[in-house]
Amino acid sequence: MMMSQHYTKVSSGEYRCQDRSGPTVSTVTFPESVPKLTGPSRCSLWPWGLHGQIYNGPCLGSRKPDQPYEWLSYKQVAELSECIGSALIQKGFKTTPDQFIGIFAQNRPEWVIIEQGCFAYSMVIVPLYDTLGNEAITYIVNKAELSLVFVDKPEKAKLLLEGVENKLIPGLKIIVVMDAYGSELVERGQRCGVEVTSMKAMEDLGRANRRKPKPPAPEDLAVICFTSGTTGNPKGAMVTHRNIVSDCSAFVKATENTVNPCPDDTLISFLPLAHMFERVVECVMLCHGAKIGFFQGDIRLLMDDLKVLQPTVFPVVPRLLNRMFDRIFGQANTTLKRWLLDFASKRKEAELRSGIIRNNSLWDRLIFHKVQSSLGGRVRLMVTGAAPVSATVLTFLRAALGCQFYEGYGQTECAAGCCLTMPGDWTAGHVGAPMPCNLIKLVDVEEMNYMAAEGEGEVCVKGPNVFQGYLKDPAKTAEALDKDGWLHTGDIGKWLPNGTLKIIDRKKHIFKLAQGEYIAPEKIENIYVRSEPVAQVFVHGESLQAFLIAIVVPDVETLCSWAQKRGFEGSFEELCRNKDVKKAILEDMVRLGKDSGLKPFEQVKGITLHPELFSIDNGLLTPTMKAKRPEMRNYFRSQIDELYSTIKV
Repeated sequence: MMMSQHYTKVSSGEYRCQDRSGPTVSTVTFPESVPKLTGPSRCSLWPWGLHGQIYNGPCLGSRKPDQPYEWLSYKQVAELSECIGSALIQKGFKTTPDQFIGIFAQNRPEWVIIEQGCFAYSMVIVPLYDTLGNEAITYIVNKAELSLVFVDKPEKAKLLLEGVENKLIPGLKIIVVMDAYGSELVERGQRCGVEVTSMKAMEDLGRANRRKPKPPAPEDLAVICFTSGTTGNPKGAMVTHRNIVSDCSAFVKATENTVNPCPDDTLISFLPLAHMFERVVECVMLCHGAKIGFFQGDIRLLMDDLKVLQPTVFPVVPRLLNRMFDRIFGQANTTLKRWLLDFASKRKEAELRSGIIRNNSLWDRLIFHKVQSSLGGRVRLMVTGAAPVSATVLTFLRAALGCQFYEGYGQTECAAGCCLTMPGDWTAGHVGAPMPCNLIKLVDVEEMNYMAAEGEGEVCVKGPNVFQGYLKDPAKTAEALDKDGWLHTGDIGKWLPNGTLKIIDRKKHIFKLAQGEYIAPEKIENIYVRSEPVAQVFVHGESLQAFLIAIVVPDVETLCSWAQKRGFEGSFEELCRNKDVKKAILEDMVRLGKDSGLKPFEQVKGITLHPELFSIDNGLLTPTMKAKRPEMRNYFRSQIDELYSTIKV
C-alpha cells in the first residue's frame, strides 16, 4: 500500500505521484471521470494506472475502538471481490442481471467487497436495513426471491431464520455472516434447511475456484433499492449501471473545476449504503482512487471517527447539520460569545457572496477553528441531500466550515441526484440547477394552482439516470414513469430567475377542506417546525372540517428555557400539560406562518402538545424520517377528535 505517497493533479486525467520524503517517482494517469471497462476481466469501478494495472493505494478502511484505521488496498479489495463473486458461482448462482443477492448490514468494508463481487459477475444486489422493520424485510426477501443474504451480525441471521421457521420466507437457503457466531446458529439453520456460513469461508471457496469476471452491460440492473413508502409495502426501484454511472459522471462534470477528486481524498462513510445517496458518493471516490473510511457503526462515536480519520469528503444530511448548528450556538452561552459568533459569521458570509471560500481567515483562527477541527480539520468537500435544509443553517455552516459545500436534490428513482448547486453560487434556499445527465421540466398541478407557465409545477426528470421502474409492480411504475419516460417526483418546484430550482411543496399528501381549499400539510409543517420550542409537527385536516389542527412535539432541550423567559415554570412534562404554554406555542407558530405567507385557511386553529418524539421505533416515521400520515391519524385519533369537538371557529 502506498500510504506515504502524495498525488497532485498536473493535467486532465494525470496525477504526479511523489513520496512525501523523496523525489517524484512516477506519473499516473487516471480516467477523466468514470472509467470505461478495459476488457472482460476488468471490474468497472477500479481506477487504472500505467500499463492497465489497478492503482494500489489504500481503498477501504475500518477501525476498532481507540485504534487507528486499518486499510485494504485497491488490489486486495479487487481480489476479495472476485473471490466472493466466484464463491457465489460455485454455490450455483448465475452470472446474469436477474440474479439477486441480499446484503443486510451496516456500512463496512465487506459491504463494498460484496457489491463489487456481484457487479464483477453481472449479479444484482438488494440492500436491506434495520429500520425497515421485520415485516418489510420479510416482504423484500420474498418479493426479490432472495435465496442468499449476507448479514453483518448473528442477530440478523437469527431474525431471518425465524422467518424461515415460521414459513414466512420459504425461499431463503443460505445466510453468510460477517462477524463471529456460534455452532448453535449453524444447527438452527440446518433444522430449517438453511446453510449458515461465514464470510471467510466464502472467500476461501472463491479463492479455490476463481472464475473469470463477467462484467455487466450498461443497461443491466445493478441494484434493487427498496424505498420505504409512507403507506403500504416498500417499492423496489430497479437501478441500472448506466443510471449510477450517469449520476456519478454528472457530479464530476458539474464540479470539475472545483472538486477534482483524487487519490489523496478520504471519505467518511456513515450514511446508509442501502440508500443511493451514499452509494453514488462512494462510487465517485472509488473511480478516482480515493480512500473510504467507515465509521465504527455507532453514530455516537462519529465525532471520534472524524478526528482519527481526518476526512476530506463528508456527505451529510440536514438532521446532522441542524445538530451541528444547535451545538455551536448552544456553546455561545454569553452575550459576548453570541455577538462574536454572529459578527464572525456575517464577515465570512460576506466573503461567500463574493465567491471566496477559505478556512484561514482571522475569523477562522479566532472563532471557527474548533468546529473545523471537530470534523478532523481537513474537510474540503461537503454534500447534503435527502431532505430540505434550512437556508439559515446551510449559509452559516458554509461560512463556518470554509469548504466547498453543495446541496443536491433527487430521489432513489433518479439514482440519487437530479439537481445540484453550482460551484461559485453559495446562496441558499434552492437546490441548484439540473445536473448534466438529465432534463427537468415542471408540469401543471391545477388542483393546487401551480402552473408551469408561471414557473411552478410538479418536478419531472428525464435522462439516463432515471430508473427502469419498480420490481414486479407495473401499476406503481406507471404512476411514476409516464409514456415518454419522464419521472414524476411528486415534489412541487419553482424556477428562480437565475435558473435554479426551489422545492416549494409536495403534491402527494394534499387533501381538501370542507370549503374546497386544497392543503399541502408538509409545506405548513416545514414552516411551523422553525418555532424555537417546537421539535416536530403533524398538521391534520379533514374534508368534513373547515380548519386545520396539529399535534406538536416540543423540543426537550429548548422548551424549559423558552417557557421560563415567558414566566412559565415546571418540568418538561408539566409544561406540555400547561394550557397557557400550549397557547403561547400556538401563537408563535401562527406568527411564523403569517410571516411566511400562509393563507388564513392554511393556519392551524388548535394544537395538542405530545411529549414523545415521532420515531421509527413507535411506528410514526419511515426509515427515511418521513411522517407515516395514516399511522399518525390513527395514533392521535382521540386527540384529533377532541380538538375538533372543542374548537369553535
